[in-house]
Amino acid sequence: MSAYGRDPWGGPLEINAADSATDDDRSRNLNEYDRAALSSSRQLDETQQSWLLGPSDQKNKKKKYVDLGCVIVSRKIFFWTLGTLLAAAFIAGLITLIVKTVPHHHPPPPPPDNYTLALHKALMFFNAQRSGKLPKHNNVSWRGDSCLNDGKSDSGTIFKDLRGGYYDAGDAIKFHFPKAFTITMLSWSVIEYSAKYEAAGELNHIKDIIKWGTDYFLKTFNSSADTIDRLVAQVGTGDTSGGSTTPNDHYCWMRPEDIDYQRPVTECHSCSDLAGEMAASMAAASIVFKDNKAYSQKLVKGARALFKFARLQRGRYSIGNEASIFYNSTMYWDEYVWGSAWLYYATGNLSYLQLATAPALAKHAGAFWSSPDYGVLSWDNKLTGAQVLLSRLRLFLSPGYPYEEILRTFHNQTGIIMCSYLPVYTSFNRTKGGLIQLNHGRPQPLQYVVNAAFLAALYSDYLEAADTPGWYCGPNFFSTRVLRQFAKTQIDYILGKNPEKMSYLVGFGDHYPRHVHHRGASIPKNKIKYNCKGGWKWRDSKKPNPNTIVGAMVAGPDKHDGFHDVRTNYNYTEPTIAGNAGLVAALVALSGDGRLGIDKNTIFSAVPPMFPTPPPPPAPWKP
Repeated sequence: MSAYGRDPWGGPLEINAADSATDDDRSRNLNEYDRAALSSSRQLDETQQSWLLGPSDQKNKKKKYVDLGCVIVSRKIFFWTLGTLLAAAFIAGLITLIVKTVPHHHPPPPPPDNYTLALHKALMFFNAQRSGKLPKHNNVSWRGDSCLNDGKSDSGTIFKDLRGGYYDAGDAIKFHFPKAFTITMLSWSVIEYSAKYEAAGELNHIKDIIKWGTDYFLKTFNSSADTIDRLVAQVGTGDTSGGSTTPNDHYCWMRPEDIDYQRPVTECHSCSDLAGEMAASMAAASIVFKDNKAYSQKLVKGARALFKFARLQRGRYSIGNEASIFYNSTMYWDEYVWGSAWLYYATGNLSYLQLATAPALAKHAGAFWSSPDYGVLSWDNKLTGAQVLLSRLRLFLSPGYPYEEILRTFHNQTGIIMCSYLPVYTSFNRTKGGLIQLNHGRPQPLQYVVNAAFLAALYSDYLEAADTPGWYCGPNFFSTRVLRQFAKTQIDYILGKNPEKMSYLVGFGDHYPRHVHHRGASIPKNKIKYNCKGGWKWRDSKKPNPNTIVGAMVAGPDKHDGFHDVRTNYNYTEPTIAGNAGLVAALVALSGDGRLGIDKNTIFSAVPPMFPTPPPPPAPWKP
């Protein structure tokens, strides 16, 4: 008899009755199998022994291993690792403690470049030129309060408080036309290079210099009105023609602190050039002080009133007065373009942009005809500055129609002007020492050179910020590096790399002019008051000035690179605030290690989006 079952491993299971055995028989057979296995000569490994020994061996295992939850490791390795980590932490902490307690000896920072060093000094000149009651931090030991009766002593003017501002040059006259250009240039340099001023530690200083000028300008017209009919053009007088011996700012040689003669106030009622430049200066300064909202708006209000006056009461400020001798204005059309451009940036009002880009205005300003002075930025002619300023608008905002055509023209003309600065072209002669002759060999050349150096460095930075590697001069392509090199060679000449080995910046280097044509610097501060003629002995002295007027850039060499350090020859040794403003702008543009460029956006703070916001999409259609 047989029975069939199911093999759990997949086959049939057959059980025969004849083959069945008793339990005793099976047990005896198993014992025989165990003895055979134990009699084998092969040794069991640890794992196999654990199978045979079962749970009784777990205590030894726990002694040899450490269970960390996710992994089991040897107890010996665990303690070696833990000890190593603790030792490493102890050593690291000890090293940290030693490093923190031992005195640090950091390597000194690299010395400032020559342009930064010169910038520090050039700014100090403006402290020496301040008029009125000086602030405590003026830092020019031989200067003091001066001309505190300006305006008050002249019964012919309604402007009774004309204290403050800056003296123009080596005298004590306050010429407002070049002074306004000075403030515009300084403000422009801050707008473009505020990061560089801050890196040099001079941002607050330059802002203080600008504000000293704008605070004064606000006194020279009715700045609270929307419409004005007069403006102060000058304080003091210097005409000595015809052998006049009347005490004035040129006939006398006195410290400003000792002046006791009358200082007349010159007003103008038809002075588009002066009003236009003052509007430009205050509009530019309003961008500098945009974080001081109340003051910035005050400057904008004044700039609007001044420009309105310039447009309504047309005429040149220098006609019929002594300004024609010292700072004669040749036209006012360039101030219209320049002033309206700055007012557009300050306000965002498109009416100013429409005026700045009016072809008729540009034509009157000389944009479409060549002249010997084309491309020369100065206190008299601002066309070149306006062209660069408006090229900026095209490079970064590209307003398109209807401004594109004239802006493209200005942009192309700016490129041509930059070409004219390069030595490979002959638009301007150069001295043997390499100084470009922008005023064609006439005296006092440096004031024009520094303005060109600033424009070249600035335009180079514009192109780089617009990801443009250079520009074309006819068929020839020049990189932006060429423009920067031009600016550097000209400023290096001024700082001493010239045939005379003379630094034309007082206080920079070891060899600089010692007989500067400057009343305050040439008369000692010794508690002795020298009257009008009493100071002549200091004017005519062969000895160096007793006071060093640090940072003054003198008028410069002649067309043969020659220089005469003579106090009585102002064509060589007299500094001016307009000249120093261009120098400061050029120096800050060239300063630093090249990592800081222009500020692309600040000048556009008040400019609204150039294109209108698109209308919202139409509502979904409903059947």
